Amino acid sequence: MWLQDWSRVKDLDLIIVLFALHAVLEAQVTHNRKQQKEELTWPSQGLWSEWTSWSSCSSTCGDGAAFRKRRCLWATKEKCSGVQRQYKLCQSGVCPADASPFRSMQCSLYNYKSIPGTRHRYQWVPFDGAPTACDLHCLAVGHNFYYTFGRVLDGTRCGPNSDGTCINGECLTAGCDGILGSEATTDSCGKCEGQNQSCVFIQGVFREPFPSTGIFQYKNVTRIPAGATQIKVTDRSRNFLALMSSNRRYVVNGNWAVSWPGVYKVAGTEVHYNRTETSHEILEAPGPTKDDLYILVLFQERNPGIEYEFWLPKETFQSIRDGFKNKNPAYHSEIALVPWVHDPTPHSNHQPLKDAAELREDLSVSTGSCRKCMKPRGRVKRVKNYCESDFVIRARILAKRLLGQETRYDIQVMYVYKKNFPIVHREYIWVSNTCDCPELQVRQEYLLMASRHVNYEHTLNRILLSANSYVKPWSPHEDQQLRNIGRLCSASL
Repeated sequence: MWLQDWSRVKDLDLIIVLFALHAVLEAQVTHNRKQQKEELTWPSQGLWSEWTSWSSCSSTCGDGAAFRKRRCLWATKEKCSGVQRQYKLCQSGVCPADASPFRSMQCSLYNYKSIPGTRHRYQWVPFDGAPTACDLHCLAVGHNFYYTFGRVLDGTRCGPNSDGTCINGECLTAGCDGILGSEATTDSCGKCEGQNQSCVFIQGVFREPFPSTGIFQYKNVTRIPAGATQIKVTDRSRNFLALMSSNRRYVVNGNWAVSWPGVYKVAGTEVHYNRTETSHEILEAPGPTKDDLYILVLFQERNPGIEYEFWLPKETFQSIRDGFKNKNPAYHSEIALVPWVHDPTPHSNHQPLKDAAELREDLSVSTGSCRKCMKPRGRVKRVKNYCESDFVIRARILAKRLLGQETRYDIQVMYVYKKNFPIVHREYIWVSNTCDCPELQVRQEYLLMASRHVNYEHTLNRILLSANSYVKPWSPHEDQQLRNIGRLCSASL
């Protein structure tokens, strides 16, 4: 009996122990579930709701501002970080010609209404000389004082020449994302808040030496392909940089003429050309370019090295590099040289690339190849060239001589149809190539339309023919075509 009772006691203790273990486990599970639920429901930091849609524009026409907002889902301790409202520029169509500017309209709302401190009533117009741009400062018409009617409405421009917009009394400018007050900027590839991951940095130095013959001439430096951004070309000599568009027309310093420093529009961008008193030249353009651009140099002294750099979309860079590898003639033409050989990765130190001379040697690219000569045709071409030329003459070719990369002709002037400068019976006339373009034969007579070239230092005065100049064998018919042609110049220009 005692043994039987003892076994019952042991069974009872085991049951109690099992119940205790079960209670502990269940309490742990309940605690874990509660903790997981709290972590899911109550984050350590605040959460934002989704943005609402943009509001309507603050102005009925012209520039204004629109806003959107979001709600903070409160946390246990910390609030949401960031802004609750965002503003962006908007435009509600073009304003009528007789519409008042937005700030003027706000001042006119107070016309002939009394202001504190006086019973007089005035007509008001905007006053721009006050120190705070986003307060509504209005000048009393016919008087020398202005009054401030509080803040301007959201969407008002900060000033006549300002890019900023007033929001809640603060002048804000838009980032590249269009959001007012945003600090978002474009990278060198032109991508908003990018990391230069979509483009390649191109850098090189053109070191071709001054020709031993000492002849003044243009030389190819590089081609800047379409899509390039952040372009900069620097020359630190008395040589002249020249810029040519994709249709082979000079934009800066072409045709033996020196351009004034300034801004030139080409290929969908603005090129800023600057030349200092120490003869340093800089060509800069933000891009992106819509067409190819060509950089050339007119040698007049030793070349210390022409530095150039720009950014190029990766896909454009890859297609051009493949063209070089496949020896595509489109990339090996006379002025279509792109001196780079590798793809520097973003955020690297951008190691300098090979210069143009080294690249041409590597690729066996010939820059002295001649093309088929262009022959002038038609009355329009004749009139245009006549009006744009400094000299129109009938001349006999007495001798021909190649000097460096140029051709010099000794001519006898037989008759002068037009001259903007003095000319004598024996002259030298120059062509800046050795390809016999235009085609001139010794002991033959030609009709020549030429230009005068004077260098920057006024130490060189020459008569020039280009490869596209109007040149034809002289004949009575050609002579007749030139009689009284000068009267057409004013109509053609």
